[in-house]
Amino acid sequence: MKQDHSDLHTLAAAYALNALDPAERQAFGDHLPQCQACREEVAEFEATAARLADAAAQNPPPMMKQHVMAAVDGVRQLPPRVRDTTQPAGVGRALRRRAVPLALAASVVAAASFAGLAAWQNRQSVQYQERALQAERRLDDVSAVLAAPDARTAHGRASNGALTTVVASERQNRAVFTAAGLPAPAAGMTYQLWLDHDGAMSPAGFIHQDGTVLLDGDTADAGAVGLTLEPAGGSRRPTTAPLLLMALPT
Repeated sequence: MKQDHSDLHTLAAAYALNALDPAERQAFGDHLPQCQACREEVAEFEATAARLADAAAQNPPPMMKQHVMAAVDGVRQLPPRVRDTTQPAGVGRALRRRAVPLALAASVVAAASFAGLAAWQNRQSVQYQERALQAERRLDDVSAVLAAPDARTAHGRASNGALTTVVASERQNRAVFTAAGLPAPAAGMTYQLWLDHDGAMSPAGFIHQDGTVLLDGDTADAGAVGLTLEPAGGSRRPTTAPLLLMALPT
């Protein structure tokens, strides 16, 4: 079936995520060299997907090496067991009897140190796994919207100069917000997103730096997306003038 030329523009996100079937990918690949707008969208979506994938990666905490080295340094080392032939046999037996409890004590200290380190490492591992799973779920949710057959895209610019993109899927009642060039907020402030429902603004999540987020809430009856600077922790209603208010793509 021949792909309508106007529909090809809607496949940029799915192309960037390798979510097209072979025929669609071939059609869009033929179209791409002739369309600057699609090339820019594909580059933006590929960069966004890379940032989301990178968010799932977890590096070892910087303090782990210090904890390990501190535990090693805290373990008492036993002296080499060299028999002194100049000492009477009775003295040697007495020294050996005293060395046994010292060796046991050192073993207990070593076991306790490494047990504590193992428990700490286990807690860290569990936390990293939970963060990785959360990041993976976010990536899946965002990818589902970007690759939706009815995904529609709109671009805008916030008053602070940030470039923004909104991708919305009517079937999924979801939308994704992307920002690039977002200045760092002032201390004690954060960027909050909003959905405009006939003039009533409802909180839709936060974006703390350049990247992509899935908007909270149902977009079915929302007409626009807003962005404001709010006190850290967010607000129930906007307390500052909007930096951006752009219509949801339809």
